[in-house]
Amino acid sequence: DGRALLLGELRDRNGLLRDVQMKGSGRTPWSRAGDGLAAVGPMLREYLVSEAMHALGIPTTRSLAVVATGAQVRREEPLPGAVLTRIAASHIRVGTFEYFAARGDVASLRALLDYSIQRHYPEAALADDPPLELLRLVALRQAQLIAAWCGVGFIHGVMNTDNMAISGETIDYGPCAFMDHYDPATVFSSIDHRGRYSFGNQATIAKWNLARLAECLLPLFSGDTEDAVARATGVITAFMDQFDQALLQQMRHKLGLITAQAEDTQLVRELLQAMQQQRADFTLTFRQLAAATEHGAVPALQTAANASGNGRVSDWLGRWRARLAAEPPPPLARRVAMLATNPAFIPRNHRVEVALTAASEHADMAPFLALLALVQQPFDDHPGFEAFTLPPEDHERVHATFCGT
Repeated sequence: DGRALLLGELRDRNGLLRDVQMKGSGRTPWSRAGDGLAAVGPMLREYLVSEAMHALGIPTTRSLAVVATGAQVRREEPLPGAVLTRIAASHIRVGTFEYFAARGDVASLRALLDYSIQRHYPEAALADDPPLELLRLVALRQAQLIAAWCGVGFIHGVMNTDNMAISGETIDYGPCAFMDHYDPATVFSSIDHRGRYSFGNQATIAKWNLARLAECLLPLFSGDTEDAVARATGVITAFMDQFDQALLQQMRHKLGLITAQAEDTQLVRELLQAMQQQRADFTLTFRQLAAATEHGAVPALQTAANASGNGRVSDWLGRWRARLAAEPPPPLARRVAMLATNPAFIPRNHRVEVALTAASEHADMAPFLALLALVQQPFDDHPGFEAFTLPPEDHERVHATFCGT
């Protein structure tokens, strides 16, 4: 890695094997022109957002600590340095396979495959074609992971192959962000000028990354090359349907739907279209829909639509409520379930920037710790902190995030 050093493996209290890694500890053989160092701000961002993702129930690497080094890191301006200690189920990525494949080192590819199966997918060892089964299982887990991201409005920001862990954990919180108003074209990464890593393109990029993994594994498949390519292509082709199904199930949970009905896809599509047209806040809209299960409650989306003369939102709410009425859970139980699925608190970009600026420029950790406490319990109401649930005012908006290298 360009600025990360793998220290080794430890077993946690549950007997699970964990990688321990230091990020920002200095130059490595892969640093190229970089210094391998990290600043306080980006490392605290990774700590904060990875803890938020864990609390949201999304598979993720975790941060044990951020330690200030006392040294200055040279970027556009001198910044206080820090080292982050990160743990993961492993740091094996698609890029790890690419490294050996690019060198034509089939023996090391085989060793890496065997180790990956043993560590993450032992069931693949029993398959007729273990490399193909590994690819299939990795693809399925990625479909579920990206769907979980989209369910909370998370934008990774730099989904290259070295940032896709085969374990299915979210890894590398560089220019990441959570979306405010819903727009699938949303981009925050300062280096993403064409929307390659936009919110709505994340599944497509995951598919592209998986195709690179398939290319690396081809020499290890059984049978002839043409047959191996056909089988690998079948796995990659199936990915988007797996993602669509996983995302649809995510949206059913967010809308309080228990059963699966044929019209659900259209119901979700029309809601998202209305949210985009009204520039509705992604997180707040779903949180407010929990209250709107009772007919007296009026979500902000409907208020905004009525003000603009858009009657389709009221029509959508009527069809959604009719759909809920046809299912068994009583309104109170459904509302509780929706509140446990749709967070009130996420690391909103403008709040994150305030916290990181205070910590980095003024050595004041209070705003960071306050925000951390909220996002570690994202589904609870925290009286007195209602302002942290609100989207930014125009002057507060964050338009670009940076990885800090």
